[in-house]
Amino acid sequence: MADRTGIFAGDDPFIIAKNWLAEATEVEPNDPSAMALSTVDARGMPNVRMVLLKDIEDDAFVFYTNYGSAKAAEIEASQTAAFVLHWKSLRRQIRVRGTVEREDGAKADAYFASRSQKSRLGAWASRQSQPLNSRGTLVAEVARMAAQHGTAKQRPEFWGGYRITPVEIEFWADGAFRLHDRFRWVRENGGEKWEISRLNP
Repeated sequence: MADRTGIFAGDDPFIIAKNWLAEATEVEPNDPSAMALSTVDARGMPNVRMVLLKDIEDDAFVFYTNYGSAKAAEIEASQTAAFVLHWKSLRRQIRVRGTVEREDGAKADAYFASRSQKSRLGAWASRQSQPLNSRGTLVAEVARMAAQHGTAKQRPEFWGGYRITPVEIEFWADGAFRLHDRFRWVRENGGEKWEISRLNP
């Protein structure tokens, strides 16, 4: 597409996404990798929450969570998810929709081990999305996990990653007078070829 130049240029959307995230990392004051992750429950009711994008692979986006959480249950049921990364400092966003599979192997082990000890113990202690009597109950459970697991280097089997393989990616940049630039990349049925189109703002 002739006018897909500048920040939109390139034949690989994952490289474009990596470049945008790298730029955001330099200017965004807090959590440039924060993304709003959307799922649906068994009734079709949508859910959305902020999570941290931890990796952009050659063909997928990866984040980590507790497999007992509400988001995990909804992902496991539908095998789909969507998210948006929005950077106010750059006035840009990336929207993604795709299929989801678990990342619960060596890569998840390595990421868990890279977290701080307190974050690891918190992951062991939290029954994410389940009712909690009080914060004191959670703090006590963290202490119990510290006594039981020490530095908690080993990843719990109920905690790991999800890999979102996109069927659609949209790159959006703010334009004067709300004449924004939008380019949508679409590929069907797991194909490798992307169809790219410019969208009206």
